[in-house]
Amino acid sequence: MKLITKIIKILLFSIGLLVILIISFYGYRDIPLTELKAKYAQSPSAFISIDGMDVHYRDEGNPTDTIPIVLIHGTASSLHTFDNWTATLKNNRRVLRMDIPGFGLTGPFVNQQYSIANYASFIDHFLVVKGVKKCILAGNSLGGHIAWQFAVKYPDKVAKLILIDASGYPIESEDVPIAFKIASTPVLNKIMTFITPRFVVRSSVENVYADKTKVTDALVDRYFDLTLRAGNRQALVDRMKLEKVPNAFTLIKTIQQPTLILWGAEDLLITTQSAYRFQKDLPNSTLQILKNVGHVPMEESPQESLAAVLDFLKK
Repeated sequence: MKLITKIIKILLFSIGLLVILIISFYGYRDIPLTELKAKYAQSPSAFISIDGMDVHYRDEGNPTDTIPIVLIHGTASSLHTFDNWTATLKNNRRVLRMDIPGFGLTGPFVNQQYSIANYASFIDHFLVVKGVKKCILAGNSLGGHIAWQFAVKYPDKVAKLILIDASGYPIESEDVPIAFKIASTPVLNKIMTFITPRFVVRSSVENVYADKTKVTDALVDRYFDLTLRAGNRQALVDRMKLEKVPNAFTLIKTIQQPTLILWGAEDLLITTQSAYRFQKDLPNSTLQILKNVGHVPMEESPQESLAAVLDFLKK
């Protein structure tokens, strides 16, 4: 009996020591917002109060453009994912982008409700505050889902739609970023809110790129740092455990706006199967598949993906 007690004590001590070591190596505290702002909110970044949040956004380009381009990023990303596109688009157009709630510098929804409907309402409130009555709306992944749901709910506010590897249909991914898997797994997702190894972030970014050599240390640093904004790790967990609205995709057929469907041929998270479904269901759409590109074309292959957008905007 004494031997069993001794073994149990040794096991408990070993487990405790292991936990301490893991936290020591991989446990990260939230990075102070002031520090993150100094690094990622340089001009022309600004902040605006919407729905009780201090929303990080950028408003660039031609101020006389009455139908600006509005860009919405995807899960665990930020407005920076559209840096390269914006550098060109702002020469002639007004370009608006923001860190949507739960990600980037904006931080979590006050009500912690991460439904697509809540995101669509947030975009509407943002546009109202910015005085935008009509726009060309573009979104990647989750941002694409928000964009098409916004077009369904507020059709008069959308002139054109650009869906970039957008979610919305039931999907069978060929591969999923490890961070998404952890955030979706009970118990592990709780641990993720304070233990977030940098290699998990790097692996997750590489997962959505076809060409892994384009994933630089600076790029990983940005994703990793913004993950450590207070509330963002919990927001990812909350977003991932949210139940999907069944058959919401049937509303896609009601969208009448000219739509560009832009997709990476090597997207393993949301495969081209969804791209072809969008093309079939959207009556006024154009499909562009980009070879040797993954889930984030505007980031991985900015010039090639933007060329398709510029051509679409001319029509």
